[in-house]
Amino acid sequence: MLFAKGFTPMSDFNRGYARSIPADRADMSVDAGLRSFMLGVYNKVALGLLLSAALAFLTTAYAPVANLLYVLTPDGRLAGFTVLGMVLRFAPLAMILVSIFAMRNPTARSSGALYWALVASIGAGLGLWLLVYQVQSVFTTFLVTAIAFGGLSLFGYTTKKDLTGFGSFLLIGLIGLVLASLAQVFLQLPGLSFIISIVGVFVFAGLIAYDTQNLKMTYYQLGGDRQSMAVATNYGALRLYLNFINLFQFLLSIFGSRR
Repeated sequence: MLFAKGFTPMSDFNRGYARSIPADRADMSVDAGLRSFMLGVYNKVALGLLLSAALAFLTTAYAPVANLLYVLTPDGRLAGFTVLGMVLRFAPLAMILVSIFAMRNPTARSSGALYWALVASIGAGLGLWLLVYQVQSVFTTFLVTAIAFGGLSLFGYTTKKDLTGFGSFLLIGLIGLVLASLAQVFLQLPGLSFIISIVGVFVFAGLIAYDTQNLKMTYYQLGGDRQSMAVATNYGALRLYLNFINLFQFLLSIFGSRR
């Protein structure tokens, strides 16, 4: 599943800010306020991933819940989705689309509610990967994704290179991924899914670094406004969380061992 990461409300919230890194902000690694802001974002991402993992396990390991969402073979493999399962699959995209129009002036409370609602619905839907792939393979891929995420985000945080132009290229790649994924749903072309996964890994790896740098610039543009900082923390966590989930799913589709 490719979540519509590029069209979250964060796009409206911070795309209008600085497009390049000012000379006096070139070395931001020593700013205590920035570190505190980014730590808040990372903590929220980590808690979101923990909640997602717990819900993914619950929706597959607890039979009454699994039977509400999935049609399973006698040996426990995925054979299809119930009506409720299909609703859950499309719930995150629906919430994102609704939020674009309904949250023009987000508050800390509304943006926080959106974050946790999306995390919960996405996490519950991630249980299908435990039905398709071997548990050890899912766990290993998750660890690899976490390590890659940490390295890429650290690069985005510490680099003095302006990644704005790179972000425009990544946005084009993201749009291409969405279109290719939609085409594959109807055409089922051999080999296209593998190509989509390869491109997806590079696109979302780049977005992790780009969005991290973008968060730094947002912090400075907000100038200490606590309300706006709280909103930026929620939306920033959402963007990085979606980057992580998409990168994980693409890596799993390439390297995962199916049941």
